[in-house]
Amino acid sequence: MQTRRFGRTKHQSTLIIFGTAALGEVTQKEADRAFELMLAHGVNHIDVAPSYGEAELRVGPWMQKYRDHFFLGCKTLERTKQGAWDELRRSLDRLQTDHFDLYQMHSLRSIEDADAALGAGGALEALIEAKAQGLTRFLGITGHGLHIAATHAHALSKFDFDSVLFPINPVLWANATYRREAERLLGIVRERDLGAMIIKAWCKQPWGERAHAYHTWYDPFDDAPTQADALRFALSQAGVTGLCSAGDVRLIENILNAAENFAPMSEMEQTKIMRAMSEQYEPLFA
Repeated sequence: MQTRRFGRTKHQSTLIIFGTAALGEVTQKEADRAFELMLAHGVNHIDVAPSYGEAELRVGPWMQKYRDHFFLGCKTLERTKQGAWDELRRSLDRLQTDHFDLYQMHSLRSIEDADAALGAGGALEALIEAKAQGLTRFLGITGHGLHIAATHAHALSKFDFDSVLFPINPVLWANATYRREAERLLGIVRERDLGAMIIKAWCKQPWGERAHAYHTWYDPFDDAPTQADALRFALSQAGVTGLCSAGDVRLIENILNAAENFAPMSEMEQTKIMRAMSEQYEPLFA
């Protein structure tokens, strides 16, 4: 699988980052099979969070054996210094490691939310202290929703984070306002040499009232050709490092196979798929 430089961290991350939200509701045996598949395809970057059910506990045994193989990123939803510090230490214990490669403020909900986390007594103080103590090497921010590109840009104006995580998919990209803000954010990513992880690349539409067929927060594309198109679309945006795999272990194999055969998508192809999907599917974020 191809790799891309994860910004100033200089880590050569695989195009697919193991999104361990997929492990939140599975047994250790199922998690082990997913890890074996990831290793078989050379995946070397993990994204995990304490909010992902049992994921940290499923990842922990693998960190005992393969810690040096993986660039390990974790997150906190806490917004106070003490809350973030306590959550960080719990995650280290559950993951059976003594340090993260990347620790992130998770799911920034608004500019006001970001300001609280970055202000006096906020989570950022814990992250800075953790880095000073060698508990993490780099710091980042993550988020969802139509606001997130502008919120990330605001947070980056306050503190020089090393990475960002946010959504890209063809239906979302058809929203002119979101695309403008996201392309501005990717410009900052390139200018500052940041890592950029993408989520929800395989989102088809919201679940709505339909029964959930997968553990994902959205109705995902589950056929190999469309999954490959969605992967190519997101990875063809300038500045993107890699994509977090979808949040269900049953979707992983097709995604990994698509990444093995990645080729950039032309502007014409991108426009065609964006128009077709935006006409057919409802956007995830209203």
